Amino acid sequence: IRRETGWRKEKDPTQSIQTAKPLWTRLPFCRVTEEDLAFFRKILAGRTIVDPDLVEPSNVDWLKSVRGSSEVLLRPQTTEEVSQILSYCNSRNLAVNPQGGNTGLVGGSVPVYDEIILSTSLMNKILDFDSISGVLTCQAGCVLENLSFYLEERDYIMPLDLGAKGSCQIGGNVATNAGGLRLLRYGSLHGTVLGLELVLADGQVLDCLSTLRKDNTGYDLKQLFIGSEGTLGVITAVSVLCPRKPKSVNVVFLGCETFEQLLKTFQLCKGMLGEILSAFEFLDSECMRLLNTHLKLPNPISDCPFYIVIETSGSDPTHDAQKLHNFLEEAMTSSLVSDGTVATEEAKIKALWSLRERVTEALTHDGFTYKYDISLPVERIYQLVTDMRKHLGNRAKSVVGYGHVGDGNLHLNVTSPSKDPALLAAIEPFVYEWTASCRGSISAEHGLGLKKRNYIYYSKQSQAVALMGNIKAMLDPKGILNPYKTLPDNLKQ
Repeated sequence: IRRETGWRKEKDPTQSIQTAKPLWTRLPFCRVTEEDLAFFRKILAGRTIVDPDLVEPSNVDWLKSVRGSSEVLLRPQTTEEVSQILSYCNSRNLAVNPQGGNTGLVGGSVPVYDEIILSTSLMNKILDFDSISGVLTCQAGCVLENLSFYLEERDYIMPLDLGAKGSCQIGGNVATNAGGLRLLRYGSLHGTVLGLELVLADGQVLDCLSTLRKDNTGYDLKQLFIGSEGTLGVITAVSVLCPRKPKSVNVVFLGCETFEQLLKTFQLCKGMLGEILSAFEFLDSECMRLLNTHLKLPNPISDCPFYIVIETSGSDPTHDAQKLHNFLEEAMTSSLVSDGTVATEEAKIKALWSLRERVTEALTHDGFTYKYDISLPVERIYQLVTDMRKHLGNRAKSVVGYGHVGDGNLHLNVTSPSKDPALLAAIEPFVYEWTASCRGSISAEHGLGLKKRNYIYYSKQSQAVALMGNIKAMLDPKGILNPYKTLPDNLKQ
């Protein structure tokens, strides 16, 4: 089952992924033989997939922007099976692409060439839940939404919530350090993940699956693997601290005339809502236009240049309602907000949240999308959108901004009717230079994957990147785990 080129000929990688000085030479990994397949079939009876039609969906990312040419999909169910697979692949020098729900946006979850795809989809068991401490322990392949349903039945919730929750898996969430809509309230996975079980490149199982909130004995090794995008080890199980399910949830959808008013509303919101504030999201009028045009989602308030989604969650409906009323009264009388609507019923709450969560979906209908996930000082968040519009002029179809104001995280998206190398050359490196000038991050929550890896130096000093390379070399000397991802080409993984 040999393929001499890493990418299918009809898919020129330089058209699918543009990076600085890309390295398109396949690294000298061995190719899968019939003997290799015989070994995999022995340990994964009926779960070694070579049918091209069944493997194909795992070769293509969610955005359909990158495509690998793997011919083997492995579907283990246990940590021991993952250990056997990696031990064998390491001894044979076979490259492996770990894959969860394949919902990533930077090409990190699909092969570049013919790497073996190791899917965690069948590792979907909940192992334990402590209803006193709120600690959930589960396999890496559990779908985020399924975990949410499980916890809600027990009066708890997951500490993260994503638009892709119906497909993404907790192992992938942890491997990419996914942020999402609840980070403002509950913090990042670096804080809520208490333990990990993972398999290293040589097949060694590293059991750090602690459920303790405090453990100060030596280095906190799990932190190395949170956000490592499958390049240092394959996460097989997770223990995560889950908050209690709030008894009172309110969602407010507001409109502002200027971004300065939006920021002042955020300041007022933090001061007046305090401990019950759980989300503060924004989208601009261009996002609303796309939602109206492509998804037929109606605007629940009058047209405004900017929109805010605020969520409160607490334990006392009367107390929360009064705080929210006082905030809204102050925001309206101060002329910070021009219009708004409040939702307390579940159906209306979902409808309002969909205006924020489905922007990515609306963008896919607007043409080819160049996506940027940027961290900036909060006061500079929207200036990048404004400057990009001026910089591009009429070369782009749409330039939109939305994201997590509370986290200083902007999602900048530029669309064109089709892939446009000239447009891309105008966007990059302008967007990265602009971000670096503000001491921002070129990847707030999506990771680097394949698409952004060579731009890491805009956010990290060369000494830090070199140290990352040393860690990779120590834990994965042959470089078999998710090659071509996360670290820049000049480190020669």
